[in-house]
Amino acid sequence: MFDGFELTERDGDGARLRVRHGGDGPAVLLLHGHPRTHVTWHRVAPLLVAAGHTVVCPDLRGYGRSSKPPTDPEHRPYSKRAMAGDCLALMRGLGHERFAVVGHDRGAYVATRLTLDHPDAVAALSVLDAVPIAEALRRCDATFAASWWHWFFLGQTDKPAERVINADPDAWYRATPDHMGAEAYEDYRRAVHDPATVHAMCEDYRAGLGVDRDHDEADRRAGRRVACPLQVLWAARDDLADLYGDVPGVWRDWSAGPPAGGPIDSGHHMAEEAPDQLAAALVEFWKSGPTWS
Repeated sequence: MFDGFELTERDGDGARLRVRHGGDGPAVLLLHGHPRTHVTWHRVAPLLVAAGHTVVCPDLRGYGRSSKPPTDPEHRPYSKRAMAGDCLALMRGLGHERFAVVGHDRGAYVATRLTLDHPDAVAALSVLDAVPIAEALRRCDATFAASWWHWFFLGQTDKPAERVINADPDAWYRATPDHMGAEAYEDYRRAVHDPATVHAMCEDYRAGLGVDRDHDEADRRAGRRVACPLQVLWAARDDLADLYGDVPGVWRDWSAGPPAGGPIDSGHHMAEEAPDQLAAALVEFWKSGPTWS
């Protein structure tokens, strides 16, 4: 995996991140979702390098082999603002002042927060299978609660989910190497069998129900929007379109311009299931939208 990439550890803003990076050209930051690690991008990243980009893929704080800072009662160390701060420090440490960001699932919330908090750093934003956290919670109905109940289960503190997950992580997550490949599966499996990682992933969801929502709502009240070109992609064989109908329409209130994008013919983990189609969509968007300098 990741031929020609360097695997290293770099300082974020309060966390130590495991990261792979390689290539030359305009920089792109790829942010994974739950419960994956940066290895989820192992089929997409080389295609983006071949298209002329520098590609940076970290494990988010708390995930994979990145460090797990102590939490607090408000779960702020696992807020998307804290994770976004890590990403900005990482990219600046690698010499990238301005870059495109791609986020999938929970990584999309980090990517969005990075874009809203640090607009001068982000040349373009691509969100994969996600709407803003505040938007998802505001629109929550019985269908959402039945389909995405894990948001509320993982977010509990009085009856923590860690005990359930750690009893049998393979049964809980039910992932297989079929789509992601054997090496990527082993990396993912090491992560979900680490109780410290499981705790940190739950903290991510606890932050999502509280401090992250507060940050989104503050942006909404202040009229802050995504200022750079925005691309919205969703998996045609997952449930985002079923939940929201016009997915780009959900993002219009959060973006200064009309979102680009469309469906990807895959299940939820599109970087593993449809890497060629995903990489092509990203590269085409970057040709017409962002300015890196």
